[in-house]
Amino acid sequence: MSDDQIRLATIGRILRRRWRLLAVLAVVGALFGYGTSVLVFPQRYTAAASVLLPGQWEERELLTQAQVATSSSVVDRAAAELDWKGVDAAELKDKVSAKATDGNIIKILGTAESPERAQQLSDRMAEQFVAFSARLTGGDTDSGAASGPEALRKKVEATNRRISDLAEAADPGRTVEGVQARTSLEKLRASLEEAMKKLDQAETVSSKAGMVVMGPSPRPTGEAPPTRNQLMIGGAVLFLLAAVIGHLAAARMNRRLRTEPEIAAALRTELLGTVDVPGERHGHRSDGGGARARIRRLLGMDTRWDAPVPQRSGDEASRRIRYRRVCARLRNKLPAPRRLLVVVPDGDEIARRAADQLVTEAASDPAATAANRGYLRVVEVSVTRPMVPDRDTESGALVVLSAGNWTAGELTGIAEACADGRHEVVGVVVAGAVRARPARSADQPPEKATLALAVRGNATGGSA
Repeated sequence: MSDDQIRLATIGRILRRRWRLLAVLAVVGALFGYGTSVLVFPQRYTAAASVLLPGQWEERELLTQAQVATSSSVVDRAAAELDWKGVDAAELKDKVSAKATDGNIIKILGTAESPERAQQLSDRMAEQFVAFSARLTGGDTDSGAASGPEALRKKVEATNRRISDLAEAADPGRTVEGVQARTSLEKLRASLEEAMKKLDQAETVSSKAGMVVMGPSPRPTGEAPPTRNQLMIGGAVLFLLAAVIGHLAAARMNRRLRTEPEIAAALRTELLGTVDVPGERHGHRSDGGGARARIRRLLGMDTRWDAPVPQRSGDEASRRIRYRRVCARLRNKLPAPRRLLVVVPDGDEIARRAADQLVTEAASDPAATAANRGYLRVVEVSVTRPMVPDRDTESGALVVLSAGNWTAGELTGIAEACADGRHEVVGVVVAGAVRARPARSADQPPEKATLALAVRGNATGGSA
């Protein structure tokens, strides 16, 4: 895993082999999200009031009106009208917002701890916004309304009558008085045109100033985001992602040796062979007893998630052939018959079972001499503080372990412990977990049955 790319199969393996731990972490994340919703993000509700702006408005003008809707002048008036205990205008300003939408509509949003307060806040903000805009355009006083467009129309009518009177009294000839009269008429026409332009502008401003609140805001029925459910789901997803990323990071930083050449180099010896151990899905370190070990087993943390899936092995006869070949290489390597220690790392259950099987095969091997049988004795050595018995009846050590469980430093410590006990490490045997085939049926070939009986008979004779 340390040198491989992260693939979907790797994540799927984490989900399959660590689903109990991930489920517990998801529940913890949901509880964390619930606590966050209570302490940091309490329940909030948002109501929206709509204000219609009649006439033609440009986009930048609508944005300006949205800023005016949440200005301090509007918020101060709304706070004074609401008169909520313990809530001032500065705090109220953080609870309101406005945005321009299609159709010249300004939506004013008010957020509060209850649906009723949220509705009141948005309605009062809309009312104060319309009133403030009316005061800015002068449309909130009767005198302004009377002296606006109506006064301009009267001025136009009076000008038209004056032009008519002057036209009738003007001298049609080319006298000085006639020229003066026509000059006065031209000035009056210019004044009339100017008055008409002002009248059109006044009507446009008046139409824009006529903002309308489109009814009371609807009372909110649900919480404003982030809701409590959203925070709980987000907390569960966050903890799940953190757990998966943590597994991947730990696997990338893993320095346990996985190949036979690396293991042999760390022990400064040679590889005598590999053997298969059926019945276990993958190797693991034993955690012993106690509450901590039970919790690890309950969460599925007592087994390695990144170990490869055990391959299906051959039959029992083929597995025993591997052990016999290791025994044969070991006999050929020893110059004279002598007893050896079979050193197994403490907690390596796969290696322990392989060592026991290796001792059994060595004792029942028909090719071994009577003096060379039963020359193996199994000892378990702690990898944290390795200690090997001193040289006595045994004069050498054979290390049996499983791949992917131990680092180079731990194996070097075992080799040094063997050297301190004056034991030469004669070789290493790597054990691997496999899936055993189902039991054979009664219609097996006769030669296979004969081989199984022969092996069983030798094992019985060796142990007697």
